[in-house]
Amino acid sequence: MGCLFSELRCKEVIDLKSGLRLGYVCDAEFDPCSGRLCALIVPGPGRAGGLLGREDDYVIPWDCITRLGDDIILVELPEPPARKKRDKRPLIY
Repeated sequence: MGCLFSELRCKEVIDLKSGLRLGYVCDAEFDPCSGRLCALIVPGPGRAGGLLGREDDYVIPWDCITRLGDDIILVELPEPPARKKRDKRPLIY
């Protein structure tokens, strides 16, 4: 059974190890020689609600995809995606 790329874009990507919701597929990388998909690309989280741009995109190798469901894609990444920690220093005026 085939799946269109437009159908992949409507599916949310979730990491099984960390439980993080990475986002929705925005692009795909494929090998033109073999015609196979190599990776799915999910946009990184926005900085300050998207006003200050975005973090780096998540590039998820095809081998890390464990299940393609009707509305989600489950992946198992080798290490959890990097998350920025908030700086807990007091503000000095």
